[in-house]
Amino acid sequence: MSTSSAKHNAEEFEDAVGSPDPNKDGNWDVSIEELSIIRAELACEFPEDFMSLSDDYIKSLASKPYSKDMTKRRPLDYSIEKLKAVLQWRQDFGAPDLLELIDIANGPDSSPEAKQDPNRLASARAIAASMNCGGIYFHGLTKDGKPIMWVRTQRMPWYPDVDALLKHIVLMTDIGIANMPKGVTAFTVISDSTSPPPPHPTFLVSLTNVLMKGFPDRLSTLTSAPTSTIMQFVMNLVLPLMPTRLAEKLFFLGEEKIASRLVDVLLNGEEDIPTFFGGPKDHDVLYPAEANCPNRGKGNLKFDFYGMQARLEAAKEEFEASSSN
Repeated sequence: MSTSSAKHNAEEFEDAVGSPDPNKDGNWDVSIEELSIIRAELACEFPEDFMSLSDDYIKSLASKPYSKDMTKRRPLDYSIEKLKAVLQWRQDFGAPDLLELIDIANGPDSSPEAKQDPNRLASARAIAASMNCGGIYFHGLTKDGKPIMWVRTQRMPWYPDVDALLKHIVLMTDIGIANMPKGVTAFTVISDSTSPPPPHPTFLVSLTNVLMKGFPDRLSTLTSAPTSTIMQFVMNLVLPLMPTRLAEKLFFLGEEKIASRLVDVLLNGEEDIPTFFGGPKDHDVLYPAEANCPNRGKGNLKFDFYGMQARLEAAKEEFEASSSN
């Protein structure tokens, strides 16, 4: 289906686009027919990766107010182009192949996959090295079922391999998205920002670009505590570069406020607060610092990537079962 035909179909749903009555969340409903039109367009141009975008996410993105007229829903052709841009970005970045790189990093250098392309093996090793520090991982859900990305800034390298770190984050985010309970389309980030290394400016700018182009409307909130003077300075430089909708999702809290926020956010409240924020949940049993990690396979992967996946999938299934009851 061509873009022009999508525009024609968008006009058929003009009443939905221009409806004065958004739903209780401040967004507009997206019909089954509209979802089918969007799916057909994406499948035509990106047959190998279009299913990485769930129906819930497509409907969520298409339901948002239009930036040029906040009293109307995003036009259908606008949403289609925005979603195509996401899939094009994923293709250009190499996102669909990242999971395979972890498999290569976890296997021996003598494996056929590793020997086939030395550059690919080097990239796999770099991503695994970034992952091994244990500074970024998904664990648990919020009260409304959003997967939680935890960031431990004191474990991050002072001079990161920016390319490997970004691929590491994109891969982690894909895992979080793949394990969202039904109806959930966003994840949340909670950062322990105690004694962080100075944030690398190239990384911060690149990460902002990744969030905007690769994961629009995916970040629910980012909570960082305790907020250091360095972080305040850096964020004062970066926040003006971000879209307003993204900047409004960022919370930088003092040590005295983080506990009460976590009680409100975490699925099981106080009992889910990790020890590094003064709670009872010891994340280091599952996600220890690199020095305490054994190799997970025959390669150089130490971080328990596959265990993280399994735990997140189990949390998703438990949440869905609880919600259905």
